[in-house]
Amino acid sequence: MAGDQLKVLNALDVAKTQWYHFTAIIIAGMGFFTDAYDLFCISLVTKLLGRIYYHVPGAQKPGTLPPNVAAAVNGVAFCGTLAGQLFFGWLGDKLGRKKVYGMTLMVMVLCSVASGLSFGDKPKSVMTTLCFFRFWLGFGIGGDYPLSATIMSEYANKKTRGAFVSAVFAMQGFGIMAGGIFAIIISSAFEAKFPAPAYADDALASTVPQADFVWRIILMVGALPAAMTYYSRSKMPETARYTALVAKDAKQAASDMSRVLQVEIEAEQEKVEQISTNKSKAFSLFSKEFMKRHGLHLLGTTSTWFLLDIAFYSQNLFQKDIFSAIGWIPPAQTMNAIQEVFKIARAQTLIALCSTVPGYWFTVAFIDVIGRFAIQMMGFFFMTVFMFALAIPYNHWTHKENRIGFVIMYSLTFFFANFGPNATTFVVPAEIFPARFRSTCHGISAASGKLGAMVGAFGFLYLAQSPDKNKTDAGYPPGIGVRNSLLVLGVVNFLGILFTFLVPESKGKSLEEMSGENEDNENTTSDSSRTVPIV
Repeated sequence: MAGDQLKVLNALDVAKTQWYHFTAIIIAGMGFFTDAYDLFCISLVTKLLGRIYYHVPGAQKPGTLPPNVAAAVNGVAFCGTLAGQLFFGWLGDKLGRKKVYGMTLMVMVLCSVASGLSFGDKPKSVMTTLCFFRFWLGFGIGGDYPLSATIMSEYANKKTRGAFVSAVFAMQGFGIMAGGIFAIIISSAFEAKFPAPAYADDALASTVPQADFVWRIILMVGALPAAMTYYSRSKMPETARYTALVAKDAKQAASDMSRVLQVEIEAEQEKVEQISTNKSKAFSLFSKEFMKRHGLHLLGTTSTWFLLDIAFYSQNLFQKDIFSAIGWIPPAQTMNAIQEVFKIARAQTLIALCSTVPGYWFTVAFIDVIGRFAIQMMGFFFMTVFMFALAIPYNHWTHKENRIGFVIMYSLTFFFANFGPNATTFVVPAEIFPARFRSTCHGISAASGKLGAMVGAFGFLYLAQSPDKNKTDAGYPPGIGVRNSLLVLGVVNFLGILFTFLVPESKGKSLEEMSGENEDNENTTSDSSRTVPIV
């Protein structure tokens, strides 16, 4: 039989949706808005960096970043994010969510600004500076994943917790869109002020000296939304679940939540001390008892996020082909440097508006209706179907008259990634682990996802190269081709379906019920250990 829940935690679980819920979504969500802006805005300016710093006199096409430099510029933030997820996730359980929350934001603000600065004007010094600060920017962004998810889940009521946590994550879509819109505005302004001929007409004059300011401004503006929410984050009280269950201060937890909920809540210090002296709940992370209770759950959250991000970040492979096929981005030599930034930004904004943003908000609308398990299973299923539908008749899709069909199939794949595992893999780890490990386990799950992102973004960049070495992109060795890469991604998505069976359904349950913190003794087995929902 489950033990009685602390009154302060029960008050949070049964609270009606109030203004403080929306305040928490905005405060945490603006962090994710900034994360997405900072992570994805680099893709808007990499072509410009190639034109400015790697121009080859007399070349038929504009300069591009060498493969190793492109991989470093695009990937170093992922490395920082992975490290930040592990470090700040662990720190959030040690020092408290609130204390660490402000740290991540300050790192993001400082490194966003520093990303636009350079020590020297030579390609090597500019790229080295950019990569150094992008790594530490990623480090700050990484901390936002476990902390935002944990704070929102611990503040939310159990009826709409999934919608609130996924709404925080959904702010990523608006961040990607904002990056594109801002790049459109900046590039339009510079193009109007400093017009230039196309590369084919005058290679050297096509990149005006002022273009060097464009990429710096786009990167540095990422500091603004983060700086604007710093004060709000500093004023948020520590979550009651951390204060009561980890810090063991029932009086402070009751006082904080009485102020937030505007009701009187009893402190129950004795009950907190009883819980803290219960030896069946004193196990440490990765102990035998932890692995017995939560080992399969952690395997489920890490494996599904890893597999999802391999497929999700592999989209970089096909975007340039798709944009060219539907005429969104003309050949590089027909544009000047600033026009190219405009066209790439417009394409990214349209993709975000039509596919990314709707998918996220479908999840927000339905996650507490049909549950996490069903959405994740459905998402992986449709991603598998669409990947195989693209791969098996791949030659059919390469004909010009069939390319619109390819674009539709491709868009649906990533719609179901967002209305599917891309959101649920973020939500579930914040709900199913004990309070003292919640931030750490979310950080481990998220770091596993970023590892998958690196495989998807860079492993497949090499893998998808033509087997014929004469047809590979400059600087790349032969690979297995795009068709075989799509088949591999289909298998990856199918594995996601299988590993989803390890993830428990948390819809409508309290966090303590899911984590087993309400259990009276170690022999009690709650339904939270089930990995498939009861129908």
